[in-house]
Amino acid sequence: MNPSTLEQVEQLTASLLRTLDALGFITRHLSPIGYSHQLARAGEPDADLRTARAFPEWDDPYSALRPLLDTASDHALAAMDGLREAAAPPEDITRAFKALRHAPRALEALYPLAGVVPSVNRFFLEPALRADKELQAHFMKQPPPPNTGLMCFGEDPDARTSVWTYIPETYSPDKPHPVIFALHGGSGRGRAFIWSWLAAARTRGAILVAPTSLGQTWAIQGEDQDTPHLTHILEFIRQRWTVDPTRILLTGMSDGGTFTYTSGLEPSSPFTHLAPVAAAFHPMLVQTASSERLSRLPIHILHGQRDWMFPVDMAREAQRYFAAAGANVTYQEIDDLSHAYGTDLSSMILDWLLA
Repeated sequence: MNPSTLEQVEQLTASLLRTLDALGFITRHLSPIGYSHQLARAGEPDADLRTARAFPEWDDPYSALRPLLDTASDHALAAMDGLREAAAPPEDITRAFKALRHAPRALEALYPLAGVVPSVNRFFLEPALRADKELQAHFMKQPPPPNTGLMCFGEDPDARTSVWTYIPETYSPDKPHPVIFALHGGSGRGRAFIWSWLAAARTRGAILVAPTSLGQTWAIQGEDQDTPHLTHILEFIRQRWTVDPTRILLTGMSDGGTFTYTSGLEPSSPFTHLAPVAAAFHPMLVQTASSERLSRLPIHILHGQRDWMFPVDMAREAQRYFAAAGANVTYQEIDDLSHAYGTDLSSMILDWLLA
Protein backbone atom coordinates (compact mmCIF):
# COMPACT_ATOMS: atom_id res chain seq x y z
CA MET A 1 0.00 0.00 0.00
CA ASN A 2 1.42 3.36 -1.05
CA PRO A 3 1.78 6.00 1.69
CA SER A 4 -0.59 8.95 1.59
CA THR A 5 0.69 12.36 0.53
CA LEU A 6 0.81 13.51 4.15
CA GLU A 7 2.82 10.42 5.09
CA GLN A 8 5.21 11.15 2.23
CA VAL A 9 5.65 14.71 3.46
CA GLU A 10 6.43 13.44 6.95
CA GLN A 11 8.83 10.77 5.66
CA LEU A 12 10.75 13.16 3.42
CA THR A 13 10.98 15.81 6.13
CA ALA A 14 12.02 13.38 8.86
CA SER A 15 14.70 11.70 6.73
CA LEU A 16 16.02 15.10 5.64
CA LEU A 17 16.31 16.31 9.23
CA ARG A 18 18.11 13.11 10.26
CA THR A 19 20.58 13.60 7.43
CA LEU A 20 21.14 17.24 8.41
CA ASP A 21 21.76 16.15 12.00
CA ALA A 22 24.37 13.70 10.72
CA LEU A 23 26.04 16.45 8.69
CA GLY A 24 26.08 18.62 11.80
CA PHE A 25 27.76 15.81 13.73
CA ILE A 26 30.42 15.39 11.05
CA THR A 27 31.03 19.15 10.85
CA ARG A 28 31.46 19.32 14.63
CA HIS A 29 33.91 16.40 14.79
CA LEU A 30 35.74 16.75 11.47
CA SER A 31 39.47 16.14 11.70
CA PRO A 32 42.18 14.76 9.40
CA ILE A 33 42.90 12.23 12.14
CA GLY A 34 40.34 9.44 12.12
CA TYR A 35 38.14 10.95 9.42
CA SER A 36 36.82 7.60 8.14
CA HIS A 37 35.86 6.63 11.69
CA GLN A 38 34.01 9.94 12.16
CA LEU A 39 32.11 9.36 8.93
CA ALA A 40 31.21 5.81 9.97
CA ARG A 41 29.83 7.05 13.30
CA ALA A 42 27.38 9.28 11.41
CA GLY A 43 25.79 6.21 9.82
CA GLU A 44 23.71 6.25 6.64
CA PRO A 45 20.66 8.45 7.36
CA ASP A 46 20.65 9.50 3.72
CA ALA A 47 19.50 6.04 2.59
CA ASP A 48 15.94 6.84 3.68
CA LEU A 49 16.27 10.33 2.24
CA ARG A 50 17.14 8.95 -1.20
CA THR A 51 14.01 6.80 -1.13
CA ALA A 52 11.79 9.68 0.00
CA ARG A 53 13.34 12.08 -2.51
CA ALA A 54 12.03 9.82 -5.29
CA PHE A 55 8.38 10.27 -4.28
CA PRO A 56 6.24 11.64 -7.15
CA GLU A 57 5.17 15.28 -7.09
CA TRP A 58 2.48 16.21 -4.56
CA ASP A 59 -0.89 17.84 -5.14
CA ASP A 60 -2.06 20.97 -3.34
CA PRO A 61 -1.77 22.04 -0.56
CA TYR A 62 1.50 20.11 -0.16
CA SER A 63 2.90 21.03 -3.57
CA ALA A 64 4.24 24.34 -2.21
CA LEU A 65 6.51 22.48 0.23
CA ARG A 66 8.12 20.24 -2.35
CA PRO A 67 10.57 22.62 -4.11
CA LEU A 68 12.12 23.67 -0.80
CA LEU A 69 12.34 20.13 0.53
CA ASP A 70 13.77 18.88 -2.76
CA THR A 71 16.44 21.60 -2.91
CA ALA A 72 17.45 21.01 0.71
CA SER A 73 17.49 17.24 0.12
CA ASP A 74 19.64 17.54 -3.00
CA HIS A 75 22.23 19.60 -1.13
CA ALA A 76 22.21 17.20 1.83
CA LEU A 77 22.67 14.19 -0.47
CA ALA A 78 25.47 15.94 -2.37
CA ALA A 79 27.22 16.57 0.95
CA MET A 80 26.97 12.92 1.97
CA ASP A 81 28.20 11.75 -1.44
CA GLY A 82 31.18 14.09 -1.27
CA LEU A 83 32.05 13.02 2.26
CA ARG A 84 32.14 9.37 1.23
CA GLU A 85 34.23 10.16 -1.83
CA ALA A 86 36.71 11.95 0.44
CA ALA A 87 37.04 8.80 2.56
CA ALA A 88 37.94 6.62 -0.43
CA PRO A 89 41.66 5.91 -0.93
CA PRO A 90 43.64 8.08 -0.97
CA GLU A 91 41.70 9.74 1.86
CA ASP A 92 41.48 13.50 1.25
CA ILE A 93 40.16 15.73 4.03
CA THR A 94 40.13 18.77 1.74
CA ARG A 95 37.41 17.07 -0.31
CA ALA A 96 35.43 16.56 2.89
CA PHE A 97 35.57 20.28 3.66
CA LYS A 98 34.43 21.01 0.11
CA ALA A 99 31.54 18.56 0.40
CA LEU A 100 30.34 20.20 3.61
CA ARG A 101 29.75 23.44 1.72
CA HIS A 102 26.46 21.89 0.66
CA ALA A 103 25.21 21.63 4.27
CA PRO A 104 24.52 25.36 4.87
CA ARG A 105 22.85 25.58 1.45
CA ALA A 106 20.51 22.80 2.54
CA LEU A 107 19.68 24.71 5.73
CA GLU A 108 19.13 27.91 3.79
CA ALA A 109 16.67 26.16 1.46
CA LEU A 110 14.83 24.56 4.36
CA TYR A 111 14.54 27.54 6.71
CA PRO A 112 11.47 29.15 5.07
CA LEU A 113 9.48 26.13 6.31
CA ALA A 114 10.47 26.73 9.95
CA GLY A 115 7.36 28.83 10.55
CA VAL A 116 5.09 26.35 8.73
CA VAL A 117 6.16 22.77 9.46
CA PRO A 118 6.36 21.91 13.20
CA SER A 119 9.23 19.44 12.89
CA VAL A 120 11.31 21.97 10.95
CA ASN A 121 10.46 24.62 13.53
CA ARG A 122 11.83 22.36 16.27
CA PHE A 123 14.94 21.54 14.25
CA PHE A 124 15.92 25.24 14.16
CA LEU A 125 15.85 25.50 17.95
CA GLU A 126 18.56 24.52 20.38
CA PRO A 127 18.22 20.78 21.11
CA ALA A 128 17.72 21.34 24.84
CA LEU A 129 14.61 23.44 24.16
CA ARG A 130 13.03 21.62 21.22
CA ALA A 131 10.36 20.18 23.50
CA ASP A 132 9.28 23.63 24.76
CA LYS A 133 5.81 23.95 23.24
CA GLU A 134 5.38 27.58 24.28
CA LEU A 135 8.64 28.49 22.56
CA GLN A 136 7.63 26.54 19.45
CA ALA A 137 4.32 28.39 19.31
CA HIS A 138 6.07 31.78 19.19
CA PHE A 139 7.62 30.87 15.84
CA MET A 140 4.53 29.34 14.23
CA LYS A 141 2.66 32.63 14.03
CA GLN A 142 2.05 33.59 10.41
CA PRO A 143 2.93 35.91 8.92
CA PRO A 144 6.06 36.73 10.97
CA PRO A 145 6.54 40.37 12.04
CA PRO A 146 8.01 42.65 9.36
CA ASN A 147 11.78 43.07 9.18
CA THR A 148 12.45 39.79 10.99
CA GLY A 149 13.87 36.47 9.94
CA LEU A 150 16.82 35.67 7.71
CA MET A 151 17.86 38.42 5.32
CA CYS A 152 20.79 39.46 3.16
CA PHE A 153 21.78 43.08 2.74
CA GLY A 154 23.41 43.37 -0.66
CA GLU A 155 22.39 42.71 -4.25
CA ASP A 156 24.67 39.68 -4.67
CA PRO A 157 24.27 37.21 -1.77
CA ASP A 158 27.82 35.94 -2.31
CA ALA A 159 29.52 39.33 -2.58
CA ARG A 160 32.04 40.09 0.15
CA THR A 161 30.25 43.33 0.94
CA SER A 162 26.89 41.60 1.42
CA VAL A 163 25.89 40.96 5.03
CA TRP A 164 23.76 38.05 6.19
CA THR A 165 21.59 38.87 9.18
CA TYR A 166 19.00 37.14 11.29
CA ILE A 167 16.43 39.07 13.33
CA PRO A 168 14.43 36.71 15.56
CA GLU A 169 10.77 36.40 14.64
CA THR A 170 10.06 37.02 18.34
CA TYR A 171 11.66 40.47 18.06
CA SER A 172 9.94 43.32 19.90
CA PRO A 173 11.07 46.95 19.56
CA ASP A 174 10.22 47.46 23.24
CA LYS A 175 12.91 45.03 24.37
CA PRO A 176 16.69 45.42 23.99
CA HIS A 177 18.21 42.46 22.14
CA PRO A 178 21.74 41.07 22.37
CA VAL A 179 23.74 41.33 19.14
CA ILE A 180 26.14 38.66 17.88
CA PHE A 181 28.72 39.30 15.17
CA ALA A 182 29.85 35.83 14.06
CA LEU A 183 33.02 35.75 11.95
CA HIS A 184 33.76 32.80 9.65
CA GLY A 185 37.10 31.05 9.38
CA GLY A 186 39.67 31.47 6.62
CA SER A 187 38.22 31.08 3.08
CA GLY A 188 34.71 31.01 4.57
CA ARG A 189 31.67 33.17 3.96
CA GLY A 190 29.07 34.76 6.22
CA ARG A 191 26.31 33.13 4.17
CA ALA A 192 27.50 29.71 5.32
CA PHE A 193 28.71 30.52 8.84
CA ILE A 194 25.43 32.09 9.93
CA TRP A 195 23.94 28.58 10.20
CA SER A 196 26.42 27.70 12.93
CA TRP A 197 24.65 30.30 15.06
CA LEU A 198 21.06 30.63 13.84
CA ALA A 199 19.39 28.05 16.09
CA ALA A 200 21.01 29.51 19.21
CA ALA A 201 20.17 33.09 18.26
CA ARG A 202 16.61 32.11 17.32
CA THR A 203 16.08 30.28 20.60
CA ARG A 204 17.50 33.08 22.78
CA GLY A 205 16.08 36.07 20.89
CA ALA A 206 19.42 37.49 19.78
CA ILE A 207 20.16 39.53 16.67
CA LEU A 208 22.73 37.72 14.55
CA VAL A 209 25.09 39.24 11.98
CA ALA A 210 27.39 37.16 9.77
CA PRO A 211 29.55 39.41 7.58
CA THR A 212 32.20 38.21 5.13
CA SER A 213 35.81 39.35 5.23
CA LEU A 214 36.56 41.95 2.58
CA GLY A 215 39.77 40.12 1.65
CA GLN A 216 40.48 36.41 1.28
CA THR A 217 40.46 36.24 5.07
CA TRP A 218 40.11 38.71 7.94
CA ALA A 219 42.64 41.55 8.22
CA ILE A 220 44.86 39.89 10.80
CA GLN A 221 47.91 41.60 9.32
CA GLY A 222 48.45 44.69 7.18
CA GLU A 223 45.77 47.22 6.23
CA ASP A 224 42.53 46.67 8.11
CA GLN A 225 39.39 47.40 6.13
CA ASP A 226 37.31 44.90 8.10
CA THR A 227 37.16 46.74 11.44
CA PRO A 228 35.54 49.91 10.05
CA HIS A 229 33.25 47.68 7.98
CA LEU A 230 32.04 45.90 11.13
CA THR A 231 31.50 49.24 12.88
CA HIS A 232 29.45 50.50 9.94
CA ILE A 233 27.31 47.32 10.00
CA LEU A 234 26.70 47.68 13.73
CA GLU A 235 25.52 51.26 13.27
CA PHE A 236 23.14 50.03 10.57
CA ILE A 237 21.73 47.44 13.00
CA ARG A 238 21.39 49.96 15.80
CA GLN A 239 19.43 52.35 13.62
CA ARG A 240 16.83 49.72 12.70
CA TRP A 241 16.43 47.46 15.72
CA THR A 242 16.55 47.80 19.50
CA VAL A 243 19.98 46.70 20.68
CA ASP A 244 21.11 45.82 24.20
CA PRO A 245 24.12 48.16 24.58
CA THR A 246 25.59 45.94 27.30
CA ARG A 247 25.69 42.75 25.18
CA ILE A 248 27.30 43.30 21.79
CA LEU A 249 29.40 40.24 21.08
CA LEU A 250 32.24 39.76 18.61
CA THR A 251 33.05 36.09 18.10
CA GLY A 252 34.67 34.01 15.41
CA MET A 253 36.17 30.71 14.42
CA SER A 254 39.84 30.17 13.47
CA ASP A 255 40.89 33.29 11.47
CA GLY A 256 37.61 34.83 12.61
CA GLY A 257 38.63 34.12 16.20
CA THR A 258 42.06 35.63 15.69
CA PHE A 259 40.46 38.72 14.18
CA THR A 260 38.13 38.86 17.18
CA TYR A 261 41.29 39.54 19.18
CA THR A 262 42.94 41.98 16.78
CA SER A 263 39.80 44.03 16.08
CA GLY A 264 38.07 43.63 19.44
CA LEU A 265 41.08 44.89 21.37
CA GLU A 266 41.13 48.19 19.50
CA PRO A 267 40.55 51.06 21.98
CA SER A 268 37.51 52.30 20.03
CA SER A 269 35.95 48.86 19.51
CA PRO A 270 32.16 48.99 20.03
CA PHE A 271 31.99 45.35 21.13
CA THR A 272 31.34 44.70 24.81
CA HIS A 273 32.26 40.99 24.80
CA LEU A 274 34.78 38.89 22.84
CA ALA A 275 34.58 35.12 22.28
CA PRO A 276 37.38 33.74 20.08
CA VAL A 277 37.11 30.06 19.11
CA ALA A 278 40.05 27.94 17.86
CA ALA A 279 42.04 31.15 17.41
CA ALA A 280 45.74 31.79 16.98
CA PHE A 281 47.29 33.90 19.74
CA HIS A 282 50.52 35.84 20.24
CA PRO A 283 51.43 37.72 23.46
CA MET A 284 51.93 40.88 21.41
CA LEU A 285 48.13 41.07 21.09
CA VAL A 286 47.97 41.78 24.81
CA GLN A 287 51.15 43.81 25.04
CA THR A 288 50.02 46.32 22.39
CA ALA A 289 46.43 46.66 23.68
CA SER A 290 45.60 49.59 25.92
CA SER A 291 45.15 48.91 29.61
CA GLU A 292 41.87 50.85 29.51
CA ARG A 293 40.43 48.48 26.89
CA LEU A 294 41.66 45.36 28.64
CA SER A 295 40.51 46.32 32.13
CA ARG A 296 37.62 44.01 33.06
CA LEU A 297 36.90 43.31 29.37
CA PRO A 298 34.78 40.11 29.19
CA ILE A 299 36.63 37.54 27.06
CA HIS A 300 35.50 33.94 26.69
CA ILE A 301 38.07 31.66 25.03
CA LEU A 302 37.01 28.30 23.59
CA HIS A 303 39.49 25.80 22.19
CA GLY A 304 39.61 22.10 21.43
CA GLN A 305 42.19 19.79 22.99
CA ARG A 306 42.49 18.06 19.60
CA ASP A 307 43.03 21.20 17.53
CA TRP A 308 45.50 20.23 14.81
CA MET A 309 45.95 23.73 13.34
CA PHE A 310 46.37 25.97 16.37
CA PRO A 311 47.63 23.90 19.34
CA VAL A 312 45.62 24.18 22.53
CA ASP A 313 48.67 25.64 24.34
CA MET A 314 47.98 28.87 22.41
CA ALA A 315 44.61 29.22 24.10
CA ARG A 316 46.00 28.38 27.52
CA GLU A 317 48.66 31.04 27.05
CA ALA A 318 46.02 33.55 25.94
CA GLN A 319 44.04 32.89 29.12
CA ARG A 320 47.09 33.55 31.29
CA TYR A 321 48.11 36.74 29.49
CA PHE A 322 44.63 38.27 29.43
CA ALA A 323 43.99 37.42 33.07
CA ALA A 324 47.31 39.02 34.06
CA ALA A 325 46.39 42.13 32.06
CA GLY A 326 43.15 42.61 34.01
CA ALA A 327 40.59 41.25 31.57
CA ASN A 328 37.58 39.35 32.87
CA VAL A 329 38.61 36.18 31.04
CA THR A 330 37.02 32.75 31.14
CA TYR A 331 38.39 29.69 29.40
CA GLN A 332 36.60 26.61 28.11
CA GLU A 333 38.68 23.71 26.83
CA ILE A 334 36.69 21.06 24.95
CA ASP A 335 38.18 17.58 25.04
CA ASP A 336 36.55 16.14 21.89
CA LEU A 337 36.94 19.23 19.67
CA SER A 338 39.51 19.49 16.89
CA HIS A 339 39.84 22.53 14.61
CA ALA A 340 36.11 22.56 13.96
CA TYR A 341 32.90 24.33 14.93
CA GLY A 342 29.54 23.00 16.07
CA THR A 343 26.26 24.60 17.07
CA ASP A 344 26.85 23.47 20.65
CA LEU A 345 29.70 26.00 20.87
CA SER A 346 27.28 28.81 20.00
CA SER A 347 25.04 27.71 22.87
CA MET A 348 28.03 27.68 25.24
CA ILE A 349 28.96 31.21 24.22
CA LEU A 350 25.41 32.47 24.66
CA ASP A 351 25.22 30.86 28.12
CA TRP A 352 28.25 33.00 29.02
CA LEU A 353 27.05 36.18 27.27
CA LEU A 354 23.56 36.10 28.84
CA ALA A 355 24.63 34.99 32.32
